[in-house]
Amino acid sequence: MNRGKSPNRGANELEPLAPDMPPGVVVAHYPQSSGVYVGSPSLIILPTGDYVATHDLFGPHAPPGHTHVYGSRDRGATWSRLVQLTDQFWSNLFLHRRTLYLFGTSREYGNVILRRSEDGGKNWSIPRDKNSGIIRDGGQYHCAPMPVAIWKNRLWRAFERRDPARGWAENFQSVVMSASESADLLRSDSWFISRPLSRPRLPAIGAWLEGNIVETREGTLVNVLRADTRQDEMAAIVEVAPDGRSERFDPAAGLIPFPGGAKKFTIRFDPQTGRYWSVATIQLGTDKGKAAPGSIRNTLALTASPDLRHWEVMSILLHHPEFIHHGFQYVDWQFDGSDDIAFVCRTAFDDGEGGAHNCHDSNFLTFHRVSRFRERTMRDPLLDGDIPPPPTKAGL
Repeated sequence: MNRGKSPNRGANELEPLAPDMPPGVVVAHYPQSSGVYVGSPSLIILPTGDYVATHDLFGPHAPPGHTHVYGSRDRGATWSRLVQLTDQFWSNLFLHRRTLYLFGTSREYGNVILRRSEDGGKNWSIPRDKNSGIIRDGGQYHCAPMPVAIWKNRLWRAFERRDPARGWAENFQSVVMSASESADLLRSDSWFISRPLSRPRLPAIGAWLEGNIVETREGTLVNVLRADTRQDEMAAIVEVAPDGRSERFDPAAGLIPFPGGAKKFTIRFDPQTGRYWSVATIQLGTDKGKAAPGSIRNTLALTASPDLRHWEVMSILLHHPEFIHHGFQYVDWQFDGSDDIAFVCRTAFDDGEGGAHNCHDSNFLTFHRVSRFRERTMRDPLLDGDIPPPPTKAGL
């Protein structure tokens, strides 16, 4: 396999990796022995054309609530670390009025935190109180690097709140936060929050989380959430009230087949094709039944939909035949120019130092480009030049 360029180790001053590196450009690497894993990638393209990427750290030896910020001035070919932030976790980058923001939590199940950077990610505001970036306190908030949408002159972002405060995901309640485009976004009172909506007690899903706020073709707003399933991959579509104060789920129509729906995914709308696109970690039909869908993370695909309800796998981007210790997941991506998609990926792969602990506990942050993405098909080679796995209907 063609394994891309030499890695920038970021925080780790280590010897060069062995030749068997992951596909793409390595932005950061933590060997399994460090007990530190790469989480929550996010990517933004600045008005200058520079890229900024972030990821947080998790694992038994990871410092709590740490996020690293990286920059690239050559469209992702090389990266340098700009700064390390504390009390920042599960966060996404977004631009508003040409200013860079970072939106997430203070830690695992922490407060909702927002920071602003006026210099492209080198320096950031410090959330000290409700007037400077602590948007909601009291803890128990969950999210991932999810998109910020603009609808009816407001900014919208999905979170979850854990109630009661125990376990993972089964107690997550969906909430939506919104603020006027003209507001001071660092002030807590600029943000409305919806009433918490508990997940439906349906046999098909054990939890919902990591929602995408998206405008529909009909001009309404929905929250498309990852669904924790045991068989087929699905997503939950939740209707958001126009005033942002509530959400509604229809059990009869709200649960849809979604390739990659058991893992985090990001949806964006492409005006050129009039379609919604996602870069999703799908379960191939050949892997179905080997483990729960959320635990199979070895195949990354480009998917599209005309209406948010009917999704098609357009092309396989990355794949490794072994799924226990290999994963391409939690992708955040942007349209780059008129024909490309650029993305960062939480990657579990071989590194000459024992590889990843497992597919979930990623040892790399990698950067990738999908050139002429609208023209890709299932017959195209993987991004690293290998032959893609044969398409199968089951599981797609």
